[in-house]
Amino acid sequence: MTRAEFDKFCKSLPKTSHVEQWGGASVWKIGGKIFAICSNWGQGGDTTTKISFKCSDMSYDLLRQQKGIVPAPYLARAKWVQIEQAKALSDKDLRAYIETAYRLVAGKLTKAKRAELGLLALAQRP
Repeated sequence: MTRAEFDKFCKSLPKTSHVEQWGGASVWKIGGKIFAICSNWGQGGDTTTKISFKCSDMSYDLLRQQKGIVPAPYLARAKWVQIEQAKALSDKDLRAYIETAYRLVAGKLTKAKRAELGLLALAQRP
């Protein structure tokens, strides 16, 4: 998935907002909370596109064992992974994980915030 495809998909999710920060990273939010990031961060001059997103506990445990996917720098403690190799996930699977990240983050928003955004159907998770 290219950065343009990533941005187009994230934009298609209801009530999202976008900002470029941290050296030009494409940061997508719902209710002010980040659910996915596309960046060119890397060590030693590596500037390949990397996509990071929030995961469920089970997905985090499974994905970080897969080749080309690592715990996301600075965000791993919150169960985020980073796709370091484009072919680590198919675009279809990546879209499904990003949509799940969106739902996880939206589900953690306060009831008032979800109501403000028209997202009350996304139940808050424990």
